[in-house]
Amino acid sequence: MSAPSIFNDVLGPVMRGPSSSHSAGALRIGRIALDLMQGQLTNVLVEYDPNGSLVTTHKSQGSDMGLFGGFLGWNADDDRLVNYQQHLEQAGISIDIRYLSYGAIHPNTYKLTLSNGNIEHQLTGISTGGGMIEIVSIDQVPVKLQGDSYVLVLYLDRCISGNVKGNAESLISKLAEKYDKMGLKFFQGNSSFVIIESSQKIDTTLIEQVCSDSSISDHRLINPVMPILNNPGMILPFSNAQELLRYLKQDIKKQAFQDVKQENKLQPLSLIAIEYEAARSGLSHEQLLDKMNNIRLIMTAAVTTGLNGTQFSDRLLPAQSPGFRQKHLAGELLPSGMLNEIIMQVTAIMEAKSSMHTIVAAPTAGSCGAMAGAVLGAATVLGSSEEDVCHALFVAGLIGVLVAKDATFAAEEAGCMAECGSGSGMAAAALISLLHGSTEQCLVAASMALQNSFGMVCDPIANRVEAPCLGKNVMAASNALSCANMALAGFDQVVPLDEVIIAMAKVGAAIPHELCCTALGGLSQTPTAKKLEQQLAGSVNIADIVRFKSC
Repeated sequence: MSAPSIFNDVLGPVMRGPSSSHSAGALRIGRIALDLMQGQLTNVLVEYDPNGSLVTTHKSQGSDMGLFGGFLGWNADDDRLVNYQQHLEQAGISIDIRYLSYGAIHPNTYKLTLSNGNIEHQLTGISTGGGMIEIVSIDQVPVKLQGDSYVLVLYLDRCISGNVKGNAESLISKLAEKYDKMGLKFFQGNSSFVIIESSQKIDTTLIEQVCSDSSISDHRLINPVMPILNNPGMILPFSNAQELLRYLKQDIKKQAFQDVKQENKLQPLSLIAIEYEAARSGLSHEQLLDKMNNIRLIMTAAVTTGLNGTQFSDRLLPAQSPGFRQKHLAGELLPSGMLNEIIMQVTAIMEAKSSMHTIVAAPTAGSCGAMAGAVLGAATVLGSSEEDVCHALFVAGLIGVLVAKDATFAAEEAGCMAECGSGSGMAAAALISLLHGSTEQCLVAASMALQNSFGMVCDPIANRVEAPCLGKNVMAASNALSCANMALAGFDQVVPLDEVIIAMAKVGAAIPHELCCTALGGLSQTPTAKKLEQQLAGSVNIADIVRFKSC
């Protein structure tokens, strides 16, 4: 499994839609499915397991939109996603969705049968949270692909005892050796194929050379869907908070940062975060800073969009941030300057998300307002520079990396604790960074904020990621502000961050299935929620080409 990346796992994807695990994750699985079919797709059977989360949420939380957008070859922020049904029909792609218990290994499991009249393939993928994915089988053969590399699939005419024979053996070995030696993997089942992964784009000339051999019947080139590719040569400086502190105390001179020309302004933890991501990605510090500035601009634009007022037909809540801003500026709210600014910006970002505008999942779309709103709101009050905001976002991203390594961002696995709870811990550390606090204070603030979030359930009303999601984002940001001030005042965290993250994962595993983004418990099942769900369902037009069957 690839090490977590700030830009893959934590601050991203840049997307439209209500849910990163449903919308963006599904879209990435759809993109890989399209590549497996060489871009030619006419019929898809989609099977959802009733024991997972998708049977009750695939229409309302954007799984259909994302998956079908992937079949159309789109990116997660494509403005055509709003009208995906119309484009799907124009493309001549027929979808059959069925509910069938098949022992899905993950709540967000997509079992796909793909055909175009000439060829047929099967693919099973899971969306693991925050837009991250894993392809777990191709043509019923177990595989493990995470969308962060170029993948060459070579179908074989013959194989003996699991060994590739003939000239194909030497040709495939040469191809594997050329591309980072990432591994020559042989799979045999109903279909026999070889998979070669590479962090570099694979030369099509070499592909044709290999496929000219009689042992190879066909091939597929699957492109990466993640922004940061797997880096087989990476040597990470640390993998948890305890190792991070040891690394910091080594007092290593970071000569490479002299090029940044902001060395005196960089805070210790943001500097370490940049160094971690450079090792993980292979990108330069300048490239990483440019990427983070783009993330900052998208977050800032989402605030502006929300405050200007938003509308969308399939939506539960009206635009409320403009009214909050009016009261805030008029001094008609309880005097809580920075907190009120944060509440306003959290709400604005959530409303941009709910109206299908572009946002940054941070760490998920359902929690996109918590960390971003806290950082941008506090920065507004503090008058922080754009550079300081970028460095604070790196700190948030690094805390998210530590969470992703030993826990999850998927509410389908661990409730909203995984989303807004993680976002709160990320935000608390980032707020310390804005005030130029120490690395130790950042880690303490993150620990306390996560501790306060244990057991938070995911129970969206009417299956929309709006209520109580908005309130939980506001609570997460408020908790972050409180914990940041507590850490700055020297409060005792009691339990260090690494132990908190591991405990969080155990609590998440104990939360009942009904309270993990399935809309089967909590507020989702109240009479008011069921009534609102019926009202919204009546306003949604389902394309005739999509047939829903319950098996």
